Amino acid sequence: MKFTIDRHERYVVLKPHEKVLDGNAAPQVKSEFVRINTDGQRNIVLDLSEVETIDSSGLRSALMAHRMCKALGGIFILANANEAITQLIKLCKLEEALVSVPTIQEAEDIVFMEEIEKEFRGFSTSEE
Repeated sequence: MKFTIDRHERYVVLKPHEKVLDGNAAPQVKSEFVRINTDGQRNIVLDLSEVETIDSSGLRSALMAHRMCKALGGIFILANANEAITQLIKLCKLEEALVSVPTIQEAEDIVFMEEIEKEFRGFSTSEE
């Protein structure tokens, strides 16, 4: 499976170059999530702009990434999901667990807002 990883200061974007994120591709994506998270990155964006369909294996990988990011105090975001993927997420009642936004820019905005909020809460707590 081909994919690109775009590292930023506060987040990493993983972009699979596959049309289908299924039982064949999902294990590799899951391995990358683990590697990224183990490297200390707590905010991960999965760019689905080239993915047309996703199955339960792909959703499980996303849920695992969500749990790993959350455990480190970060956030996992799906970006550029098409209507079919969005509908599957809703059908599986995962829209509260899996944050999905239409663009990478919106994902970046969410990451920065979360990080600013964490810094502010830490600053407020240390001041008291």
